[in-house]
Amino acid sequence: MKIYLICGLALWFSGVAAQTGRWMPLFDGKTLNGWKASENESSFRVEDGCIVQEGPRSHLYYMGDVGSHVFKNFEFKAQVYTFENANSGIYFHTRFQEKGFPNYGYEVQVNNSHRDPIRTGSLYNVVDIADKYAVDGKWFELYIKVVDNHVVIKVDGTTLVDYTQMADKSRLVRKEDHFGRYLDSGTFAIQAHDPGSKVKYKDIQVKILD
Repeated sequence: MKIYLICGLALWFSGVAAQTGRWMPLFDGKTLNGWKASENESSFRVEDGCIVQEGPRSHLYYMGDVGSHVFKNFEFKAQVYTFENANSGIYFHTRFQEKGFPNYGYEVQVNNSHRDPIRTGSLYNVVDIADKYAVDGKWFELYIKVVDNHVVIKVDGTTLVDYTQMADKSRLVRKEDHFGRYLDSGTFAIQAHDPGSKVKYKDIQVKILD
């Protein structure tokens, strides 16, 4: 909590309120402070100012102070660099779990050449993109915006997904291992999909919206 003194009056602003409406970094460029990996922790490391995911399945969850790591309405952006045959993704509205692919929240796909035909910028298994809007070996920006039941996903400024979730959650198509796939609130997670996938992430930022 932060306290401001204005004209002799003490005003209290919660940390979340003070962070609303401006871009906030989620990664310090040096350490994994504020992040927590599931399963195989060695699948994530920091190298040259980037989070590098490379190794067996694991998910790196944001558990830091920004937004108390609970986000509902937000804008998110990150610079992403994929290597050949890499498969990864960024989850939002998720929550930490020790093992397996996250049951809660949605995944935004990161994949420019993996055998999985669902490509970068897809809202995985909800709005799937077959065309390539990013390539291996070149940095690109992945952008996500969520406001209530509306999701927008962009790659390098091009809108690929403009999705509105139906109000009746019981009618959503959800697999047994994704029973929590609906818009609610939660944190972000970076996916390490398999030992053959290597992806770098940097400039990871969020803007909390009212």
